[in-house]
Amino acid sequence: MNTDLTGKRALVCGSTQGIGKASAIELASMGASITLVARDEEKLKEVIRLLPVDDTETHNYLVADFNNPDQLRQELDHFLKEHPVDILVNNTGGPKGGQAIDADVQEYIQAFSNHVVCNQILATAVVPGMKSAGWGRIINIISASVKTPLRGLGVSNTIRGAVASWAKTLSLELGPFGITVNNVLPSTSMTARLESLIQSRAENEGKSTEEVEEDMIKEIPVGRIGTAEDVAVAVAFLASPAAGYINGINLPVDGGKTPSL
Repeated sequence: MNTDLTGKRALVCGSTQGIGKASAIELASMGASITLVARDEEKLKEVIRLLPVDDTETHNYLVADFNNPDQLRQELDHFLKEHPVDILVNNTGGPKGGQAIDADVQEYIQAFSNHVVCNQILATAVVPGMKSAGWGRIINIISASVKTPLRGLGVSNTIRGAVASWAKTLSLELGPFGITVNNVLPSTSMTARLESLIQSRAENEGKSTEEVEEDMIKEIPVGRIGTAEDVAVAVAFLASPAAGYINGINLPVDGGKTPSL
């Protein structure tokens, strides 16, 4: 099975922590050169030092804030003049929790901008180079809520579904050019976001965080909360040459928790 990414460059968003960081490390271990994207330059420098390096790899980073799509576009335009991208990993923090009906309209607008609009900016920037090469991978880290909406995450459920539909549409359009587009759907992976949700749920239910975690584990067939690395290996496989005939899918990485097919 060919999982060698030597000579490929991966642009990994939200890569200073959690799943984005783990994905960058995994892709680098497979031979890819990595471009990290996040808004905190000091954290980007820290992660750069963690990436595996051999004679073929050169890692770098872009400082960009997804709250400012125009700035993201400008940074990409400048960067791509010298660095064609073969693998795009779209990943950014989700909207805050709460009921869908209680959310302010601006929350939906901001979330749509952060996720759908910025993903579109990134895709339109890298796809011309992928088309020229006849090879490319676009992988979107979304959420298992794409398959089953999660209670208390109204805005997130809505926007994640929009990203999934956008990605499926792209998979139809870009497949003929050797470019695959797939979605990875984490659920209970221990990231900063999950820790925040556990804390919020504990406060709302009058429980300890340990009790909330135990309740969550009871719903996971494999009997444990996942890690960022569990998700990263799925991202890395979909990025590999071996996954060239996998296109347009939603892949839950959730220990079997998602109840739908």
